[in-house]
Amino acid sequence: MATEIERKFLPANDGWRGLGQGLPYCQGYICAGNGQTVRVRTVAERGYLTVKGATCGIARLEYEYQIPHADALEMLETLCFKPLIVKIRYRIPVAGFIWEVDEFLEENKGLIVAEIELQNQEQTFIKPSWIGREVTDDPRYRNSSLIKNPYSLWRDK
Repeated sequence: MATEIERKFLPANDGWRGLGQGLPYCQGYICAGNGQTVRVRTVAERGYLTVKGATCGIARLEYEYQIPHADALEMLETLCFKPLIVKIRYRIPVAGFIWEVDEFLEENKGLIVAEIELQNQEQTFIKPSWIGREVTDDPRYRNSSLIKNPYSLWRDK
């Protein structure tokens, strides 16, 4: 059984830029409800299918499988809710952790979210100077929420 434990933050400034190389991501949701999701994703030329359970605190069950890139592209086009989530993900090492900074494009352009994955819910970590307000508990910042309410439609950004 795989468990994902992550916390989400908004960057306080652009200090993260230039610290990691970005990769293009495109993802869509076949199912998103009751906190559970089935997601299809492409990362550069690789495809993935991911099943996530409901969140309990900051943890949730997660199962991810690599699938053929062509299958992922077809699923994104034919099976997933629109709009798709398009972003550039930067992986930035800091004090023994990898921060993932997502710079969203298209309908979510202007939104930038930084995430850190932890081994347990009580694990401590050092926040880099470019990390700002935590948004882990704000459902608007979940990728599965951004298909229903894209950042471009938010009034209180």
